[in-house]
Amino acid sequence: MSNVHYTLSLASPNAHLFAVELTFSSQVGQSYQLSLPAWLPGSYMIRDFAKNIISLHAESANGAAVDIEKLDKQNWRVIATDEKVTVRYQIYAFDQSVRTAYLDNQRGFFNGSSVFLSVDELAGKPCQLTLIPFAEFSQWRVATGLTRAKNTEKFAWGDYVADDYQHLIDCPVALGDFDCTEFEVEGVRHHLVFTSNHYGDTQRLANDVAKLCQHHVNLFGEIPFNEYWFITHLLENGFGGLEHKNSTILQASRFDLPNPQRPEELTDEYKTFLSLCSHEYFHAWNVCRIKPKEFTPYALGNEVYTEQLWAYEGITSYYDDFSLYRAGIISFDDYLKLLSKTATRVYRGKGETKQSVAESSFYTWTKFYKQGPDAANNIVSYYTKGSLIALWLDISLRTKTNNQYSLDTLMRELWIHFGRPGLGTQQHDFVNIVNILSNDNLGDILLSHIEQADKFELVEILNQVGVKVNKSKFAKLNSLDTKNTEAYIPYLGAMYAKQSLGVKITSVSEDSPAEKAGLTIGDILIAVDNMKASEASLTKLANHISANTPVSCLYFRDDQLISSEIAFEDSPLAAIELSVVDEQQIKQWQQF
Repeated sequence: MSNVHYTLSLASPNAHLFAVELTFSSQVGQSYQLSLPAWLPGSYMIRDFAKNIISLHAESANGAAVDIEKLDKQNWRVIATDEKVTVRYQIYAFDQSVRTAYLDNQRGFFNGSSVFLSVDELAGKPCQLTLIPFAEFSQWRVATGLTRAKNTEKFAWGDYVADDYQHLIDCPVALGDFDCTEFEVEGVRHHLVFTSNHYGDTQRLANDVAKLCQHHVNLFGEIPFNEYWFITHLLENGFGGLEHKNSTILQASRFDLPNPQRPEELTDEYKTFLSLCSHEYFHAWNVCRIKPKEFTPYALGNEVYTEQLWAYEGITSYYDDFSLYRAGIISFDDYLKLLSKTATRVYRGKGETKQSVAESSFYTWTKFYKQGPDAANNIVSYYTKGSLIALWLDISLRTKTNNQYSLDTLMRELWIHFGRPGLGTQQHDFVNIVNILSNDNLGDILLSHIEQADKFELVEILNQVGVKVNKSKFAKLNSLDTKNTEAYIPYLGAMYAKQSLGVKITSVSEDSPAEKAGLTIGDILIAVDNMKASEASLTKLANHISANTPVSCLYFRDDQLISSEIAFEDSPLAAIELSVVDEQQIKQWQQF
């Protein structure tokens, strides 16, 4: 048995309780600190996982109680009284996100960071995990990237091993009566696991995801894992993903998967899910192994600040959609539509002129992950603007080097010099490599784009590869769809969601008609011009009211009814529409 041995069982699925037993070898009289992470890699917000620990107690090898001293909200101390200490506790698991833990009578799931206490003095030692089945759910299986012990078959309950505590918590575990479709890339087995009911064509999905995986493997030149797991939780409505070194946890809506009854159909929802798979798989290199110096190693007890997330999420966000085109899954026109929406998300607000992507990266712990009502106007996403900077860098490298080098080259250099040897990057590493590749000061220009809060224009750079940028209007209310026209299109400047009564405001743009009317996030707009407000009626009303004509509006803020006036305006040219003007130039950009 390993020096550090965890046993996990299902204490009560209906009460959402896991039971955990931690046993470790100890020396009499020595003090050992127990801790649980406050956050987990890839999700930069303090989660306080320790709040879900129930009934924590310890005993020695002879069964005598061992005192546990509370140090703070996530740290405890025990003093060993003999050669072994056993700690027992329960975890309340009822979070359906990709980040924590969940258990009911349908399925179970956990990230080790929210379940397994660390023995800090032994954190570098090998760990063993034993998973104990629940008799009532004998048909349940196990899906995880953890290394199976010799006596444990794939999908089986039993013994799993990890090199150390970090390895243990980097391999999430799904439990249930799931289905799994497998495929191989370069001889490495990949698994598509769906933990809940669905109607998707999993073979078509496997074929498409395999193309994306092959693209990423070709780009980096090698596969740094022996197997890979895509584990997806399907809900009525859901979206998200979290990367790990040889797996990812995804969340999607149940009908996002391809419809087996319509084998030629390529819905926007399916493209979005493929892009999510592409994004998280790319992370197996870019952030799981190539990572900021501040994350080597991870310090999970407190916030860790870096200005480099523009590269780790932004570059990955550039490749997630672009790879769909490169892998032959979507057309180039389809890719430009996706890129148009990304650019529109950046340009529709004024946040990029108030916050740089370096600042956005640094303040991810608060301003990005804990966004306030002002977020749409005062911050910029290091995902979206970072991806536009990545696009600029890719085309700039290609142009300056006559297509000898590109962003692909930069990623391979980062892999060779930082990812493979396990060294962390600093901002100047990107700058230096780009300057060397371009044989110019392109890296210094890159640094200015990273550090300055400026409007980032794409017109000139895309013109170099035969793509025209049209600044367009928003085609309709509550949408990022674009329309290149001089005709009047009514504009509210707010995004909203359907409610049983009216619509709930989810975003308000600065200087917009909605802001001038006093609307803010969370308000329930119930009437405009004395007509009931709904998703459908607002569009019809806006199309029948003259521009800049004040009309009455009523909305609830909390339980207070507020009366105001609103005047629809002509849509600003804040949306982006992209079109091909030179097929030959585009081929220079498309080369892999």
